[in-house]
Amino acid sequence: MANFTDRLKEIFKALSPAKVGEYIQESQIYRSVFRVGVPDSDRKRMLVMLGSVFLHLHPVKVRKSGIRMRYTWCMGGITFFLFLSLTFTGLLLMFYYRPTLEYAYVDIRDLREQVPLGIMREIHRWGAHAMVIAVWLHMYRVFMTGSYKPPREFNWNVGVILLVLTLLLSFTGYLLPWDQLAIWAITVGSNMARATPFAGHEGPGSALMKLGDIAFVNNQSDARFALLGGRFVGEAALLRFYVLHCVGLPLVAGFLMAIHFWRIRRDGGISGPL
Repeated sequence: MANFTDRLKEIFKALSPAKVGEYIQESQIYRSVFRVGVPDSDRKRMLVMLGSVFLHLHPVKVRKSGIRMRYTWCMGGITFFLFLSLTFTGLLLMFYYRPTLEYAYVDIRDLREQVPLGIMREIHRWGAHAMVIAVWLHMYRVFMTGSYKPPREFNWNVGVILLVLTLLLSFTGYLLPWDQLAIWAITVGSNMARATPFAGHEGPGSALMKLGDIAFVNNQSDARFALLGGRFVGEAALLRFYVLHCVGLPLVAGFLMAIHFWRIRRDGGISGPL
């Protein structure tokens, strides 16, 4: 009995967290991912960060004052998390939604009342509202703390473009339920595109977009017509908004987010308090 007890003690000692952790860190799988041993020095810690597929996205060192919740409000991270959740729920919704006049409204009703996990549509809708608010708060925090000043002015401009894309994502997604509220809201919103400078046939500079008697900008070739794919909100507009909302704008936004994160690293990490 004593030998059995001693054997159990040896087994539990071998399975202690420290021993298990040491075994994992010395395994070939761990070394193939991190390529560095136990980070017991500043140099090894830096090599672990740079040699990892995921950890290299984070800076090796950050200002302690720059990552305080009361300074950053964590609005940048919350915005990115909301973008990922919207991407995930949007992919699930694409399995059920059909962008046609016959099925668009019916599919939205089925998602709400019939489809299992149809709550994903509500999560997607409220997440979109939350993302707009989070982006505005993030821009407000950056402005109030002076984080837009040199050498970060380029990244500030990238952030402004991402703000515009966020609003466009919300705008294009508004039409997809294809109810009366969506149709007339998009009708009013798209009419504003007629006043786009140089690109709207009623906007400033449209008179300059002529060559003799040929007008390059008219009611069949201006920004509103390009947005709707016609003169009114119809099936062409629904399909165009669907493609922009699900493919075009998210790809551009994801690309600019990568540039945004990269420039934060290049500009010295998160800006600290003044």
